Amino acid sequence: MAIAALTGWTSEQKHVVAASFLGWSLDAFDFFLLVFVLKDIATEFHTDISNVTLAILLTLAMRPVGAFIFGRAADRWGRRPTLMVDILLYSVLEFASGFAPSLTVLIILRALYGVAMGGEWGVGASLTMETIPPHARGFVSGLLQSGYPTGYFMASIVYGVLFPYIGWRGMFMVGVIPALLVLYIRRNVPESPSWSKEVAVERGGTLAVLKSHWRLGIYAVVLMTAFNFFSHGTQDIYPTFLQVQHGFSPHVVSIIAVVYNIGAIIGGILFGTLSERFGRRRCIIISALLTLPVIPLWAFSDSPVMLAIGAFLMQFTVQGAWGVIPVHLNELSPDNARATFPGFVYQLGNLLASVNATLQAGIATYFGGNYGLALAIVAGTVAIVIAVLTAVGTEAKGVAFSKAKPAAA
Repeated sequence: MAIAALTGWTSEQKHVVAASFLGWSLDAFDFFLLVFVLKDIATEFHTDISNVTLAILLTLAMRPVGAFIFGRAADRWGRRPTLMVDILLYSVLEFASGFAPSLTVLIILRALYGVAMGGEWGVGASLTMETIPPHARGFVSGLLQSGYPTGYFMASIVYGVLFPYIGWRGMFMVGVIPALLVLYIRRNVPESPSWSKEVAVERGGTLAVLKSHWRLGIYAVVLMTAFNFFSHGTQDIYPTFLQVQHGFSPHVVSIIAVVYNIGAIIGGILFGTLSERFGRRRCIIISALLTLPVIPLWAFSDSPVMLAIGAFLMQFTVQGAWGVIPVHLNELSPDNARATFPGFVYQLGNLLASVNATLQAGIATYFGGNYGLALAIVAGTVAIVIAVLTAVGTEAKGVAFSKAKPAAA
C-alpha cells in the first residue's frame, strides 16, 4: 500500500513532503530535548522537578496562540513563507534557552518557543495535504506525524551521546543547528496549489469560517485534548520515570527512548497507510484500544529489557492512532481555513492537556514517587475516551481539496 501511494508524484510534491516532515521532526526535536533534562535543570536551579515541568506546561499552553497567528498568516499570505519564518523563530528561541540565567527566564523562553512550535504543524500539514495526490494522503499522514517521534528519537540520541559532555545548556544550543538547515529545503518547495494571492481570504475571513463551523470545532478540540493527553501522557515524563523511579543511567534511558521512538515511527506510518483502506475512524479506534493490554508491561516492569519492549508497543499504538490525525483533521477542515483550523484545534487541545506533566508529577508524588502508576492512570483513561469520541464522530475520507475562496460576507 505504501508503494502504491508513492506512484505518480512530481519532484515538487516530494520536496513538499520532505520539507514538512523535516520541519515537524526538528520542531519536535527541540521540544523533547527538555524532557530529558528536567532533573538536571531542577538541580541547577535548586527546585523540584514539578516546578520545572511548568516549562512544558507553558510550551503546550502557548501553542494555540502560534497555531492561530501562523495559520492566519498562512491563509492570507501563503503557506511557504509563513513556514520559513516559523522555523527560523523556533530555532532562535531554542538556542536562547541554553543561556537562561534562571528558571523564570527559561520558562518565559519556553513559553515563547511554544508560540513558534504551535505554528509549524498546521501550516506544514495543510501545505502537504493540499499538494500531494489524494490517494497518498493516508500514507503521508502517517509519515508526517512520524516526524514527531523522529524528533524525539533524535533528541534521545543527542542526550545519550552528548549530554555527559555538554550538559543541559549545550543540548539546547545544539537544537538550533538542524532546524536552520530546513531553511535551505524551503527554497525548493513551491506554494500550495490550493492557495493563491488572488483568492486569499479577506482580513477576518478565517474567523468567519471558524465561527460558521463552531460545532465541528468544539468536537475537534475535545478530541485533540484527549489525543494530546494520550501522547504527552505517555512521553513527557517517561524519561523521568526511568531516571528517578528505576535509577537508570543516561545511556540506558537513551537506548530505551530510541527503541520506543522506533515503535512510534513504525506505528504512525502503518496505521496512517491502513486508514486509506479501512477508514480514518476505524484505525484510530483499533490503535487506541490496543494500548490497554500493553500498560502493565510498559508502566510496571522492572528490567530495562521489559520496559523497552513495553515502551515500544505503547508508542507503536499511541502514534498509530496519531498517524491518522493529520489527514483526518485536514479532510474535516473548511477549505478557506485549512492552514488555521487543523492546527488551531490541535493546539487548543494541547492547551487543555498542557497540565499533563505537572498533573502526572503530582500524582507520582502523592503515591510516594510512583511515576509508573501516574503514567498508567492517564494512558488507560484517555485510550478509552479517544475510542468513544472517535466512534461518535464523523470523517471525510477522500474529500476533494478545492481552491481557497473568499469567505461569505
